[in-house]
Amino acid sequence: MMLASAPSKLADNFFLARQPILNRGQRLVAYELLFRDAGADGAHVTDDAEATATVIAHAAELGMGQVVGDQMAFVNVDAVGLMSDFIRFLPNDKVILEILETVRATPEVLNRVRELKQAGFKFALDDVIGQSDDVQKLTPLCDVIKVDIKDMQPGTLPALARVLKNPGQKLLAEKVETVEEFQECMELGFEYFQGYYFARPVILSGKKISPSQMSVLHLLELLDRDASSAEIERSVKHDALITLNLLRLVNTPAVGARQRINSVGHALMVLGRRQLRRWLQILLYVKNGGTQEFTSPLLQLATTRGKTMELMVEQRRPGQRVSADIGFTVGVMSLMDTLFSIHMREVLESVNVLDEVRAALLHRSGDYGAMLSLIEHIERGRDGKVLAQMLHQLDLKPAELYAIQLAAIEWVTEYTRGI
Repeated sequence: MMLASAPSKLADNFFLARQPILNRGQRLVAYELLFRDAGADGAHVTDDAEATATVIAHAAELGMGQVVGDQMAFVNVDAVGLMSDFIRFLPNDKVILEILETVRATPEVLNRVRELKQAGFKFALDDVIGQSDDVQKLTPLCDVIKVDIKDMQPGTLPALARVLKNPGQKLLAEKVETVEEFQECMELGFEYFQGYYFARPVILSGKKISPSQMSVLHLLELLDRDASSAEIERSVKHDALITLNLLRLVNTPAVGARQRINSVGHALMVLGRRQLRRWLQILLYVKNGGTQEFTSPLLQLATTRGKTMELMVEQRRPGQRVSADIGFTVGVMSLMDTLFSIHMREVLESVNVLDEVRAALLHRSGDYGAMLSLIEHIERGRDGKVLAQMLHQLDLKPAELYAIQLAAIEWVTEYTRGI
């Protein structure tokens, strides 16, 4: 089957769920790419050969570097996808083929997996909850074994982890939703973790926002009240970490300065207030000024939410730049309770925000709240029927959402490298 034969009806209804996969050090190492159909019927997209071709065509055409940055991409394949020629369109150095639980370990499938391994592909086995005959036959050929910790009988995870643990394979715990589940899987020897436990706020009584984060919040307040450039420059210079990060940022290709910039005043002028505000909002998620902080899953998620919301507003309200900036703020701030380990109400006591921003962050209400809810729904790759309804309420077409997602991901990959 040729890739071009993928039907436009399916292509027009696609959206992308990009789920982070973390290592034991809480660094981002990969994304699982879930292509979903947001058609009115909410159908899955991997039911037949044509749909499978469409999924692989989308993954191949996007360019994995654009969608996952420096990380690897897990891409689901069913039996049709495995046996097809078009699977070779995927780059074997960026992709791990995830064999769905519906695939039977027939002699033809096992031979095909061996053949693709020889061609340089790596494999993961999806949704393992026990030692079935298919699992036992496919496990030796896979590099990663994904264990669905939610679908298992209570108390059976330790025994299964012991059986599966093998020097030749890494164990990945999927659907990890709490820190307690993460810690249990760590103790059982899992290497990788997929789920949104890292984005759940763990509220610590008496926790205070750190001095460096308070400096950033103070600068954001100066921008909100339109303080003078001299006052903003003075405030930046009071914090060495902010100064160093600012100079590093303006001297990256993402900003596009024509000559080397060494002064804070010049850097602020080149960046401009709109970019400065955006950069400060993102900088809150960067700890210790590390150069590799774009592998922080929280930073990636917050900035992707921010840019996605900004682009959604631009799509729905063309020319309303202030509204687009508010959208970016809502998206970025939506994880600050997790970042600071304090209640969102306490975060909003530290930062002066508009009432509509407050309503979106506390209650997911209003127009910005509806867009934020949509993004949270997409992140978890939930059913297309509800998503279709949410898109309809926001007057967004699936194809528009898909274009917005790709543009946001590309921007985040470039921008966060400059931080």
